[in-house]
Parts: sequence; C-alpha cells; structure tokens
Amino acid sequence: MNFELLEERIGYKFKNIHWLETALTHSSYANEHGVKSYERLEFLGDSVLGFVTAEFLYKNFPDLPEGKLTKYRAELVCEKSLYAFSKELELGDFMLLSHGEMRTGGKNRPSILADMFESVAAAIYKDSGNLKEAEKFILRFIEPASKNLGKRSFKDYKTTLQEIIQQNPEEKISYELIGQSGPDHNKHFVVQVKINNNIVGKGGGKSKKEAEQQAARVALELMGY
Repeated sequence: MNFELLEERIGYKFKNIHWLETALTHSSYANEHGVKSYERLEFLGDSVLGFVTAEFLYKNFPDLPEGKLTKYRAELVCEKSLYAFSKELELGDFMLLSHGEMRTGGKNRPSILADMFESVAAAIYKDSGNLKEAEKFILRFIEPASKNLGKRSFKDYKTTLQEIIQQNPEEKISYELIGQSGPDHNKHFVVQVKINNNIVGKGGGKSKKEAEQQAARVALELMGY
C-alpha cells in the first residue's frame, strides 16, 4: 500500500515506513499474515497522547484546578474524540484488515479507529525518536477540540471514581482486563476495577476504554453515588 498520501495528511515523513504500516495493521490481518498488529503501539500511544494532552491543558488553562483538568483530558482523549480525529484523517482507507473484518465494516468501527489514532501517534514517536514530532501531530487535533470543552455531555465515570478515592490517600485504584470474547469485528471486553485488592466493579464494552468506564460506573453505583 502507498502511504504517501497518509504521510501528507499526518504531516510527518517516516524514515522507516514499517512503523506506520504496523500502526495500521489490525489483529485480524496480523493473524492471517503472521505479522505484528497495532496493539503494542496503541498501548504506547495511549500514554503519549495522555501526556501531551495533559501538558497542553496545564499550559493553556492555568486557572483550572486538578479535577477539572483531569475531566477535560478525559474528554479530549475519549473514544468519541479519537474516532473523530481518525475520521478527519480518513485512517479507515489505509487500514490493513482481514477480508472478514472489511465485510463487516471494520474500517468505520469507532473503537478500532480510536485505537489506531493512538497507534499512529506512537509510530511517529518511535520513528522520530523524540516526543516533539508526536506532539505536533497530536496538538493539530487537541488544540481545536479544546475550544469545545465542557460544551457537550460527557459522563466520565473513571474520573469521578478517581476523585472520590483520592480523598483517602492510602487507597489505590486499578483496572484489570479479565476477559475478551467474540470475533475481531465484534469484540467484547470485560474489565474489573479494584480499590487496593478488593474488586468493586465489573463492566463490559466493545473497547477496553468503554469497559473501564462501565466498571467505574458500577463501582460508583455500589458506593451509593
């Protein structure tokens, strides 16, 4: 596949195009062809995106308290936002998917497109060897999106739970993926949330992020919130 058009849209020229190709390789294609999928890059990209977004908010919203900054970061990097960013780049046209995944509409699935935005950010980071290029790419989307912060309905159960737990510094919260099922085009993830070592909620969803949000929602309900 010729990735030159996508490189133009991204605004970055890869020294090793392998990074970009991997970032666009879905597990369904990877399993069929014996190559690596985007999943490890998506894991790294999640952290890169979170850091760049946090630093942007810290610099540009100097009067906001920590709780508000956390909510705004969650809103900017939620699945809905990342899906919109990917659609703007038309990443779906460049995905490497199995024939079965293509037939079932994988290239337009929000959870996959959101993950691939993160994997592309990580690919830029790895190829360039520094955070600057990845930051330039991410801020092209985060900066304009920040102008609409707080204007849409966004229920961030994870942040709400985190704020409650932070009132007791000795308590630690963690999320654990405990199961996934279904074909590649219709995955279902199950996540449990723990406070210290006690399970306080379990939730499922079509992506890990959605499952974490649902687990946090259940925990809040059980705690009476």
